[in-house]
Amino acid sequence: MIQDKIKKHFQKKDPILFEAYEKLNQPVILTPHTDYFAALCESIINQQISTKAGEAIWKRFISLFPNQKVSAKITNTLSVEQLRPIGISKPKAKYILDLSTKVINQEVCLDHLTSMSDDDIVIELTKVKGIGTWTAEMFMMFTLGREDIFSVKDLGLKRAIQKLYSIHYDPTVEELLQISLPWSPYRTYASMILWKSL
Repeated sequence: MIQDKIKKHFQKKDPILFEAYEKLNQPVILTPHTDYFAALCESIINQQISTKAGEAIWKRFISLFPNQKVSAKITNTLSVEQLRPIGISKPKAKYILDLSTKVINQEVCLDHLTSMSDDDIVIELTKVKGIGTWTAEMFMMFTLGREDIFSVKDLGLKRAIQKLYSIHYDPTVEELLQISLPWSPYRTYASMILWKSL
């Protein structure tokens, strides 16, 4: 069972992280799904806003589609003016439309993502305006269910590491990567533990 493997790995490689996991007293579970286009739209909507606001806007967004089934084809028929009243900012509306156009034109190919390397997925997804490395990493974690992703520029992860490892200064990217190395091949689970520890 994956949870037992993770526990044993962290117990052996990083007692501090293991203790944080024990304190949570709940499993960390990845539930990948295959609706990649919808997941990317949701990621764009959720950028830099609260979870609650993101959920409300997402519900209004999916109500624009028959049977609430988000598709690139229908998204591409929408306009910025139609997306603005449901709470999507003008830049984000443009990003979502850019995503739908690039998927339809096959400039961005979502069908082959599962067979691509992490680096190649980042290259593929960041072709879309408004999708940066962080969004691509979150997509790999929570949509593709990749187990060994560490988003080195995520502020929440940095804060959690500073707190858990008693680091009283701003750690560099190299230092954060160094701390994360022993967690491999389960860095996604380690990240979930860190977020929950906050």
